Amino acid sequence: MEDRLYSYHADMCKIFSHPKRLELINVLRDGEMSVNDLSERLRMEGSNLSQHLAMMRERHILVTRKEANVVYYRIANSRLLTIFDMMRVMLFEQIESDAELVHARTNRT
Repeated sequence: MEDRLYSYHADMCKIFSHPKRLELINVLRDGEMSVNDLSERLRMEGSNLSQHLAMMRERHILVTRKEANVVYYRIANSRLLTIFDMMRVMLFEQIESDAELVHARTNRT
């Protein structure tokens, strides 16, 4: 069972390996959007965006709602945003730490 859980975890983490998918999560933070709105907002072609959306839907990151011919996407679980925000805080801390190292090294020479 544990191996299966790690496999599922790794599969879900693949979502976070593409910058546009991360941007998509951030764009959907305020609520659902149609595919057309997402395409415009992310400056992506429909076919490319559809591939990302399908992958995220398959991994239960996003859910859909259809109204007439329009499909709307939203984040399936709001806890994802907490994780997303925590990762960004960690990244900013790392960037600040790296900048301090560079600054210290520059001042030594």
